[in-house]
Amino acid sequence: MELAAQSMKKAYQDMDIDKVDELMTDITEQQEVAQQISDAISRPMGFGDDVDEDELLEELEELEQEELAQELLNVGDKEEEPSVKLPSVPSTHLPAGPAPKVDEDEEALKQLAEWVS
Repeated sequence: MELAAQSMKKAYQDMDIDKVDELMTDITEQQEVAQQISDAISRPMGFGDDVDEDELLEELEELEQEELAQELLNVGDKEEEPSVKLPSVPSTHLPAGPAPKVDEDEEALKQLAEWVS
């Protein structure tokens, strides 16, 4: 323990309350500088603090209203798309296609059904 006491005396030999106070002040100042640097780094780039979100939303709404009003004014001015010319409906009856060929098996079944009845 005596060795520990001598070591402490030697370590604190050049220290006094004024030096400790000065050291604590230096540490506090450096912490403040570190905080300022941290704040500067974490600040978003491109936009300043003077941007008001409500003002931006109001401006957006005004622009949308202007666009809507312009669209309403131009409703009748739009050129209609040219109509597609379709062929007219034929006025005469179309010839019937060839009659379907009767299968031999079906013909045989038909004859058999007539014979039974």
